[in-house]
Amino acid sequence: MPTPLPDWLAAFRARLGAEVVDTHISWLLLTGDFVWKLKKPLVLPFLDYGSTERRRLCCEEELRLNRRFAPDLYLGVEAVGDSGEWAVKMRRFPEAQRLDHVCARGELGLAQLGELARVVHAFQASAAVAGPDTPFGEADEVLAQAVDNFTELFTLTPAAAPRLAALAAWTRDAFARIRPHLRRRKASGRVRECHGDLHLGNLVLVAGRVTPFDCIEFSDRLRWIDVASEIAFTFVDLLDHRRADLAGWLLNEWLTESGDFDAMTVLRFYAVYRAMVRAKVAALGGEPDRAEDYLRLAESLAAPPVPRLTITFGLSGSGKTTASGALLRADPRAATLRLRSDVERKRLFGLSALADSRATTDANLYTADANRRTYAQLADTAAALLTAGWSVIVDAAFLKRSERDAFRALATQQGAGFAILACSAPADELRQRLQARQGDASEATVDVLDKQFGWVEELGADEIRWVVPPPAPPG
Repeated sequence: MPTPLPDWLAAFRARLGAEVVDTHISWLLLTGDFVWKLKKPLVLPFLDYGSTERRRLCCEEELRLNRRFAPDLYLGVEAVGDSGEWAVKMRRFPEAQRLDHVCARGELGLAQLGELARVVHAFQASAAVAGPDTPFGEADEVLAQAVDNFTELFTLTPAAAPRLAALAAWTRDAFARIRPHLRRRKASGRVRECHGDLHLGNLVLVAGRVTPFDCIEFSDRLRWIDVASEIAFTFVDLLDHRRADLAGWLLNEWLTESGDFDAMTVLRFYAVYRAMVRAKVAALGGEPDRAEDYLRLAESLAAPPVPRLTITFGLSGSGKTTASGALLRADPRAATLRLRSDVERKRLFGLSALADSRATTDANLYTADANRRTYAQLADTAAALLTAGWSVIVDAAFLKRSERDAFRALATQQGAGFAILACSAPADELRQRLQARQGDASEATVDVLDKQFGWVEELGADEIRWVVPPPAPPG
């Protein structure tokens, strides 16, 4: 039920000629160009808007926090006449440009998800780090938040009690496995002052750029979180929108930007937690069907398929990255991660994916030693991801039989399936592709290709059994 407007707010609305949107904790006054957001006088278990001073402080905090990534949207904090109340003044944007609406129209694309990954990583990288003396990100705090969801859901959805009990048991078991990782991640600065509510409805296209807004200002414990918990929310929301292809793509783009592969040891735990939060919110809001949707999603996340290790095979320019990207997006569970040798090779040398190594370093990224180091790093990372329950595609040339054998042995050691994604093209076409290539992590030249022709070891007859065809790109 909408909350009746107090007289001072009704007068303010009339003066502006504004439309009113009533949310659970706020009033929004909308005019043609601007929005005024006011806090309701509420005290709830997770927020305190109980006094005029608290509401003013929360308005100022909302302005500070959201200006980190949306300075053009958040204009200031203004007094509401002589009422003693305050409002956050924002620039209005078209609701149709919110990413939940864009996604629902089928217009959310890979380029936008790549930009979102860069935006999220950039503000996470610059966000304040939780100190060792704070409770944020501490293992006991993480478990307590997860357990709280189940405590409330058992009361709200008694018919689902057996399923909730199974998920609660999974949560405790998963927590026991990741507890050392949680401790290490906080010590390494992965717990930061994040957005806290990064679902598609809080992301909007402004002038074509993905822009987060409306972060959590009312709860430190919901905002100071592991960056893995942050990206897990968007990942889960894309899965809820039935876009596993985009969920997997976002996760991989974020990993490309951040290099935080250790996050994958804890991300599944956080994804189940996020799904259960949404289930609780839906149940509290009287939406049993939506609560059931999130419960099913949590169950799916808690029971991933048996991992598979896929390696690519092919000369430079043969289409390995295109084919592996299509294979990644074809996973209906979004449980596949990709390691690109071109990206990880540059990371070893302290370079970003698109940096020109020839302009920034004297080191040759394509020497035998650089190649050995790159494959060793790919193997170590793939092993950690497989151990954490993720399927892995390693996008590299794998021109040597010994390299392919080593990764097949790795799959066997990890109890994972194994496949080879073989790519090829005529020599003239390979040369043309390399000469035309721009804006890609790979710096392989025609000279590199010519050397590859001399050392490539074609797939043996006994390897053909592992070959899978390149998938057609998703429509």
